[in-house]
Amino acid sequence: MNAAELDYRTRTLTGCIPPSLVARLLEHGHEREVESQAGRGEWFCALEWARLLGRRGLHKQASEVLAPYVATHWWPAARARAELLEEWSRADEAVALCRPYAEAGDRQALVFFARLLARHGRGGEAFALLRAGIEDWFVAECLVDVAGTAGMDGEAAALLEARMAAAVPACDDPDCGNLRMEPANTAELLATVRERQGRVEEAIALLHTRETTSVDDSDQLADLLVRHDRIAELRAYAASEHHGHAARSLAEVLEESGDVEGATAAYRAFGAQLSGMGRVVVPLSALLVRLGRGDEAVEVLRAFVGRPGCAEDWIVDTLCTLYADLGRPRDGLAHLDALKERSSGKEDWDFFRMRLPLMADCGLLDEAVEQARAHPEGDTWYAACALSDVLAGAGRTEEAVALLEQHPTLNGSLLAQHLIDLGRIEEAVRVLQRPVPGPAAPAWGGAHSTEPPF
Repeated sequence: MNAAELDYRTRTLTGCIPPSLVARLLEHGHEREVESQAGRGEWFCALEWARLLGRRGLHKQASEVLAPYVATHWWPAARARAELLEEWSRADEAVALCRPYAEAGDRQALVFFARLLARHGRGGEAFALLRAGIEDWFVAECLVDVAGTAGMDGEAAALLEARMAAAVPACDDPDCGNLRMEPANTAELLATVRERQGRVEEAIALLHTRETTSVDDSDQLADLLVRHDRIAELRAYAASEHHGHAARSLAEVLEESGDVEGATAAYRAFGAQLSGMGRVVVPLSALLVRLGRGDEAVEVLRAFVGRPGCAEDWIVDTLCTLYADLGRPRDGLAHLDALKERSSGKEDWDFFRMRLPLMADCGLLDEAVEQARAHPEGDTWYAACALSDVLAGAGRTEEAVALLEQHPTLNGSLLAQHLIDLGRIEEAVRVLQRPVPGPAAPAWGGAHSTEPPF
């Protein structure tokens, strides 16, 4: 067992038992298998087994499970051990364990360590550790969080203002007004601090200076306006924000207040803009379903995918799933037929696969299998994956396994899942632990090439 191998296997989820299947083994009552594999280098088994022992109050045994992994000096193992120690009210031991990793410069360890200190009344110490790395957006984000718990918002604001003052032009073009700031999220972080200080107008003004408004499928300004019940400003922002996040925030707050017509109107107003409906058609349909207006949701989706160039597979998939949920699988098949006709009788697998659950719901599973095998892409690994799901859902798991065994190297995790469901644990483990070679490092002769390929 060594840190490099552990890191590669857990990052790529290759040659190991992944977290989802560890959970499945435990759900099916195979604790002894998880315990056994934990002692054989299976990190995710060790992690879950240690947590389970910890919940049972068996702290010494839990520590022993993680000990060989921690001994490799692999940070995720040390972090897991620290989390358990903190959970067991042994925070000082957790701090002592993590400190060397944080001081060695590992940014993940540094951020974890700082948050650990802050949670236990040592926010000032955490702040001092983080301030030297404020140019890193990840570290800066942690610093702002720590400042909030340590009562050091003034100090955090001063650091961030200095970073804004240090911004430089992004390029040499004199007509370019963009500035390069380090960290790039300086304005957003300073806005967070200003909001906590009660200086909401300044926070709003800062957020209006951003070039990138969408982060992790949300908008900080929209969220701030919701928190402070500034709905009129949110409406105005929703009319100009092109990602649709502000419109979604407006619709959600209106729905929560009981104004469901206002919520649907907010989505429709944004959808009336050029390319707007593509950004809100799915949340609008979901809202209509929640309101018990499933047929109306179908029509909204049908109208959108009926436009030229708008029949994207993920939206059509949403429509087909809705047809199935409403007990209208034949209508879903008819819609796929219409799309196929629009494509001159051709149907890529991305669309054909949507037929399979609909046909199964119509009692046509055997016909679905035959059609899938006859499809030009029917012998691919991804076709086997989709068809096996439908077979397993119909209780024909043995057939699903036989199908997946034709592509074991590409469908190993799904194959193992079905084998676990059938109680064939040893086979499942063998499939998952099949050696997978790591990426080979390219040879370099010491000279840079100026000719393509570079």
